[in-house]
Amino acid sequence: MLKQIKIRNIIAIMLGAAIFSFGFVHFNMQNQLGEGGFSGITLVLYFTLGWDPAVLNLLLNIPMFILGWRLLGKKAFIYTIIGTISVSVFLKIFQKYQYTIHLEDDLFLVALFAGVFVGLGLGIVFRFGGTTGGVDILARLAHKYFGWSMGKTMFMFDAIVILLSWLTFLDARSMMYTLVAVFVGARVIDFVQDGAYAARGALIISEKSSAIADLIALRMERGVTILEGHGHFTKRPKEVLYCVVGRNEVVRLKSIIHEIDPHAFVSISEVRDVAGEGFTLDDQKQPIQ
Repeated sequence: MLKQIKIRNIIAIMLGAAIFSFGFVHFNMQNQLGEGGFSGITLVLYFTLGWDPAVLNLLLNIPMFILGWRLLGKKAFIYTIIGTISVSVFLKIFQKYQYTIHLEDDLFLVALFAGVFVGLGLGIVFRFGGTTGGVDILARLAHKYFGWSMGKTMFMFDAIVILLSWLTFLDARSMMYTLVAVFVGARVIDFVQDGAYAARGALIISEKSSAIADLIALRMERGVTILEGHGHFTKRPKEVLYCVVGRNEVVRLKSIIHEIDPHAFVSISEVRDVAGEGFTLDDQKQPIQ
């Protein structure tokens, strides 16, 4: 098990936790802006009872640790422990050595920066296999078993916590800006997550499909799958090529297709997740480090 724990992932998770904590302290706490999930609950208890979010973050996550151990596996559980403890440590550090960012007259800017920092931090943690506990674990489970977007799943849970915040310490104006921050954070999480799978899938129909496939394999070193199709209008069988390439390779792919057959039909779509040789495995079928 210890061999599966990568130092690179631990460092990245700690970096993500630091980014999250910086934004949480300097934008949410300094400007009395709410947040979703367990972090939002710690803010409710901080602004109403004065309890320390760094300590509450650990206490509230004990049940989530148990759930994470049973459902996420040992490796993900270890990364979750690291992420959660890192958040509490950095929250304590940034509360003690914080500096004031004077944005109290521009809550829209506060909401944008809060969303960006929280989303970027959590996105990095998620991308390297960790969570920061709480709703992060529930979102990760939903993504693992149902394929739900982590950002959108968290947004649903966040709405409940924001409503609780509105009933305790937020006024209507701050509540609306909190919604902006949470929405931006959810989008940034998805953006960081999708960055790991920046790929496009291409469907190519051409009378010169074999020549196109050969040139793609030769020049781009990408695999091509030949599917059997049937033209509805012509009533003739057709070969349909399917190829997945990196987002930055799309122009090159189109150039190759046009070189062989300028009249080829090409459909390119976004690929949200991709695994296998050329993306997560090298040519020796080993995981890309």
